[in-house]
Amino acid sequence: MTERPAKTGATKADRPPVDVQDLHRIVLQSLDDDQAVDVVTIPLTGKSNIADHMVIASGRSTRQVASMATKLADRIKEQLKKNVRIEGLPAADWVLIDADDVIVHIFRPEVRSFYNLERMWAFGDDSGASASANG
Repeated sequence: MTERPAKTGATKADRPPVDVQDLHRIVLQSLDDDQAVDVVTIPLTGKSNIADHMVIASGRSTRQVASMATKLADRIKEQLKKNVRIEGLPAADWVLIDADDVIVHIFRPEVRSFYNLERMWAFGDDSGASASANG
């Protein structure tokens, strides 16, 4: 019979809970600092239980998209001591950053218009999506 070795270090239960509004503010500030274009926040409370906010933004190139995603993940880790999951970084046409309560999609403009997530998540409710910053 084999046993798993005990894990050392801080566990999720040891860390203080992350304030959703602080996380959302850090996301928006990071995207603004990195000159993201057409930043939109979609509140998901009452629409889905996957997160409280979805943030959608564009970068002008794959290099900018990758850079914004990497910097955002680093900021969240530094300021909130929280690791995030990133998908799509090698191609950087569409990068997803899953920070649990806030999900961030960073696109190249052509890819963003093709998938049109804002329309899908608004469910016909024009007040659901709000522009958070303009680039």
